[in-house]
Amino acid sequence: MEVSVSAGPNTRGALKHVLGHLLTPLLMCVGMGLAYLGAFHAPAPHDLRVDVVGSAPAHQVLAQSLQDEGAGALDVRTVADREAAVTALRGQHSFGAYVPGEKPELLVASGSSDTSAMAVEKVFTKVAAAQGAPLKVTDVAPTASGDPTGQGVFFLLVALSIGAYASVAVIGGAGAVLPLRIRVLLAAGMSFVVSLIGTLFAGPVFHLVDHGLGGVWAMSWLYAAGILLVGVGLHTFLRRWTTLGVMVLFVMLNFTSSGGIYRPELQPGFFGALHAFWNGAGFVEGVRAHVYFDGHALGGNVLVLALWLLAGAALVAVAGRAEARRAKAAAGPSEARTVERKAEAEEEMEEAVAV
Repeated sequence: MEVSVSAGPNTRGALKHVLGHLLTPLLMCVGMGLAYLGAFHAPAPHDLRVDVVGSAPAHQVLAQSLQDEGAGALDVRTVADREAAVTALRGQHSFGAYVPGEKPELLVASGSSDTSAMAVEKVFTKVAAAQGAPLKVTDVAPTASGDPTGQGVFFLLVALSIGAYASVAVIGGAGAVLPLRIRVLLAAGMSFVVSLIGTLFAGPVFHLVDHGLGGVWAMSWLYAAGILLVGVGLHTFLRRWTTLGVMVLFVMLNFTSSGGIYRPELQPGFFGALHAFWNGAGFVEGVRAHVYFDGHALGGNVLVLALWLLAGAALVAVAGRAEARRAKAAAGPSEARTVERKAEAEEEMEEAVAV
């Protein structure tokens, strides 16, 4: 006996619903592939600033030879002495300084970027080998003992980002029926909690930093609060697409341009350009400046984080006016509108699973 099962209206409706929602993970797959592979698949130096210590003609010749052989990979300059080279490194104006001689020495600052230091070491190891001498490497700004690769700050950024944008998904979905001011208060509370968790990770738990924990907390709060306010503001306009929008802003473009794995000197120009003003770069470079470089360039990075926070506040203000206009046009929510809003909230919570 054969039993045939036909797709009824409910089955077709459910299938259509599922297919509609599958568009989001497909877009995420494409976006993440383009962002991560585009940023990280083939790191190569371009205009990577390095110094040759010394002002004699031989030093000038060495610098020019490295510049010519690099074909745009290096930006080679000469500095008068070792002290000037250290100053440039600690000011993050250069990423390596070669001291020629019978016992050649390479100065690096791994606190700025371990991968950049490794790229510089690779270049000058060959230079020293051509002279028949072993290369001594001196790190003038080493990372904390709990973060030997210097990439712990990047993974702290990842943890803060996930806490912040996942909170956006929940506030936008489960809290969609709440007044905007309540959603903003929830966002403020979550940014405080997320920043405290990040600070605990950075200090007592994993010892990613060995001093300046108060400043790390302040930047963590600025960073998380900026994401949450931007996300809450966007939700008014994007609805169930908010999760995708926030992931584009604060994962796909953010992680890849932060400089946490590779600085812009080792990446394609697009990500290097984003590094100048994106909030993840502001956080990573701000923490590095605060912890490893005596606050050099800290103000500019904190300004980037503050501007993102202000942008989020402005977006919330615009969203508030938009919601007020909608409420006035509706002249009070009807029962049908209430059911519709509940359905929208359920859909948004389903989208949040993608987080």
